[in-house]
Amino acid sequence: MTHQNTVIVQNDTEASILYGSHDRYLRLVRDAFQVQLVARRGLLKLEGEKEQVDTSREVLNKLLEIVRSTGRLDLEDVEQAIVDAKSDAGEETTQVIDVFLKGIFIKPKTEGQAKYIEAIKKNDLVFCIGPAGTGKTYLAVAMALSFLKSGRIRRIVLARPAVEAGEKLGYLPGDIKAKVNPYLRPLYDAIADMMDVGHVKKYLESDIIEILPLAYMRGRTLNDSFIILDEAQNCTVKQMKTFLTRLGMRSRVVVTGDITQVDLPAGEMSGLIDVQERLMNIQNISFVYLTKSDIVRHKLVQDIVDAYEM
Repeated sequence: MTHQNTVIVQNDTEASILYGSHDRYLRLVRDAFQVQLVARRGLLKLEGEKEQVDTSREVLNKLLEIVRSTGRLDLEDVEQAIVDAKSDAGEETTQVIDVFLKGIFIKPKTEGQAKYIEAIKKNDLVFCIGPAGTGKTYLAVAMALSFLKSGRIRRIVLARPAVEAGEKLGYLPGDIKAKVNPYLRPLYDAIADMMDVGHVKKYLESDIIEILPLAYMRGRTLNDSFIILDEAQNCTVKQMKTFLTRLGMRSRVVVTGDITQVDLPAGEMSGLIDVQERLMNIQNISFVYLTKSDIVRHKLVQDIVDAYEM
């Protein structure tokens, strides 16, 4: 049965931005959801199957919000809105991760990411290996905050090896915190997306959230914690063993990395490459492999990954 609905456009300027040059954006939505779109006197009429009409209306209203808040609309915005809507529609049991910012929920956008989230829920130790832009670190941080919010753990520990990515940074100024901060910045950025500034400051000062170089993990046993090792391809075999043996009671560990971007000295084996053979068949340990199809950054990132694989 054919279903109809409408989207209200306030003025010609708004319509021009929303529709795109020569109605390019409208055609993208139309083709993505197989609906008919007719624009007349401030009304955008949608017709087709009910589920497709409702979804395309949500997409158009989301795009209108962007237009009204920024006065512009890019092709990337339209394509991402379509991808998000299709991802939501394809997952009957969408895995929503509840973080600290009110009204903000994080959810996997690809099948690979959904498997990653399930693996974290079901296993005490998870290794996630994949290229840049697949959400390895971001989703791990989201799950850690969700566990903290629900009371399943009492603190979060985020670690990274302090290895320079192919360039010498020289002697950095400041105390030890200032020196290692550039290496840890991506972890701070991920948390800042999911917590307000006050919470972040409070939790960092009280060590409920701890962000530190991998070398500082030695000699510790971490109970009731969610522990993340990021950029693990840049830790040695010995460092990987040291890190993994920090696991305490009622804790969970996620190790992330991209084995195609190892910055260790020539001849030094990556702990992330080595650990796959050693731990692959141990119960309660899961290995998740994300691919370029799981990339959710700017659409050019996937093209760049493709280019470097040639």
